Amino acid sequence: MPSPTQQLLCLFFVSALALPISFSSPVVPDPELVVQEVHRSIINATTQRGRGRGLGYLSCGTGNPIDDCWRCDPHWERNRQRLADCAIGFGKNALGGKGGDVYVVTDSGDDDPVNPRPGTLRYAVIRDEPLWVVFARDMVIRLREELLVGSFKTLDGRGASVHIADGPCITVQYATNVIIHGLHIHDCRPGGNAYVRDSPRHYGWRTVSDGDGVSIFGGSHVWVDHCSLSSCHDGLVDAIHGSTAITISNNYLTHHDKVMLLGHSDALVSDKNMQVTIAFNHFGEGLIQRMPRCRHGYFHVVNNDYTHWEMYAIGGSAAPTINSQGNRFLAPNDRSAKEVTKREDTAERQWKKWNWRSEGDLMLNGAFFTPSGVGASSSYARASSLGARPSSRVGTITVSAGALSCKKGSRC
Repeated sequence: MPSPTQQLLCLFFVSALALPISFSSPVVPDPELVVQEVHRSIINATTQRGRGRGLGYLSCGTGNPIDDCWRCDPHWERNRQRLADCAIGFGKNALGGKGGDVYVVTDSGDDDPVNPRPGTLRYAVIRDEPLWVVFARDMVIRLREELLVGSFKTLDGRGASVHIADGPCITVQYATNVIIHGLHIHDCRPGGNAYVRDSPRHYGWRTVSDGDGVSIFGGSHVWVDHCSLSSCHDGLVDAIHGSTAITISNNYLTHHDKVMLLGHSDALVSDKNMQVTIAFNHFGEGLIQRMPRCRHGYFHVVNNDYTHWEMYAIGGSAAPTINSQGNRFLAPNDRSAKEVTKREDTAERQWKKWNWRSEGDLMLNGAFFTPSGVGASSSYARASSLGARPSSRVGTITVSAGALSCKKGSRC
């Protein structure tokens, strides 16, 4: 008799056969090419801003290429799925529910994780088919157990104030092509030791979860954008166990200790394929560490605003590549916590070989970044020479970070 975990894995692969396929590989052989593409997107957005008028809603003039892609359209609610064309970075090919039906959540309840009612969020995310999930009104959804989001789903909170809070929160496990946009995610806590349905045909026993805001476990092509996250039991956004092709952008993160873990453990070599873009986020008040904390993979940290940390901002172990460009780092007043970077439990003779670069970052109040690496590859150097937007513009680019207050019939 196969274990519940084996049954879950088997069912996942069988279910995947019935879904649309994303033909883009989740792992990019040369990640610096994606970095260059991000820079081109940012430069193009800023160039359009400089040209100013006559662009319709193709540019909001902010210099933020994601927002400029869709936010100036006064009829955004009629063109919701346009959002799927606006991502940048390693998660840019996340389709979400593009091409699928729009599903409207009308019921904020979550009484039965095994047999969810039609109209609830849980009922939507376990369907086999692609769905673009929206919300009928403002609501607070208190989940009894983890929300297991299936492949080819978009959770789109625009037009309503939607809070997922005070219980287990969102898990993307062995799923692909997921977009999470415009949600307030906070006060998440562990769930588990319970049965939870993950598809129309299967439910299984879940052990105790970590209590993350968004947990990505073996997931690919995932985009988390314009969410407000705070005060969770473990991480705000964690990606582990071979997850890759991820973009985390335009989020407002506050009041938390271990903010973002990218890579499960030093020993888990499958995380060597992890590739994550972290762009245009505001790391705000009440944060302590892990913005992010990286292992093994490649991490492009570009044009984020760091206005608070107590221990460090960016850290890691197991030789990750960290490409930090055009960020603004405001160090705390604590003299012992001025360093942006932290190498975890590793001797200097080892971490000196890790490729950690800072290009065009703005260091305030004594902040400093300790670079390392014996020399950048030519492709890395080309990517860096393109330059992110100047760090002096980070405030403008990130001013709308977090869940937006979008009203139908007007620009968002």
